[in-house]
Amino acid sequence: MKKLIQLGSFLFLFLYSCNDDGKTAAPQSENDIDAARNFIRAALDGNYEKGRQMLVNDSTNYQYFEEYEKLHAKMDAEEKKKYKEASINVHAVTPVNDSTTFIIYSNSYQNNNDTLKLMKTGGQWMVDLKYLFNHDLDTIPNSMNKTDTLK
Repeated sequence: MKKLIQLGSFLFLFLYSCNDDGKTAAPQSENDIDAARNFIRAALDGNYEKGRQMLVNDSTNYQYFEEYEKLHAKMDAEEKKKYKEASINVHAVTPVNDSTTFIIYSNSYQNNNDTLKLMKTGGQWMVDLKYLFNHDLDTIPNSMNKTDTLK
C-alpha cells in the first residue's frame, strides 16, 4: 500500500510538472465573438502572454503587440486600473466568410471605436492585428449585425 501511495504521488507530481510550463494558456474560444472578447479582455487587463497566444502567427502581429505592451507598461497604476475595469462594447459584427470576421468595438473607458479582424486558423479563431493598423476608418459595409456589451 505504501508503494502504491508513493507511485501515485510520483505520477501526480510528474504529470503536474509536465503541464505547468509557467504560461497562462489562451482560452479556447467558442466562436469569433468569443475570441474577440477574450483578446480584448487580455489586452485591457495587461495579460500580454494570453493576448500574444491569440494572435495570428506572424512577425508583424507580434511586433504590433509588442508596441502595445510598451505603451501599456508606461501607464500609471490608475490608468491601468481604469482599463481593467472597462467593459467591452461590440458595435458591429461582420462575418466575411466562414473563416474571417470583422468586429468593431470600443471599451467603456476610452470609448474609441477600433476594428479587429479575426481569422479561423487551424480550427481556432485568432486575431490579425495588421488590419487594425492598416485601415483608415472603423466602418465596414453592412456592418450593423450585432450590438452588445461584454464584460
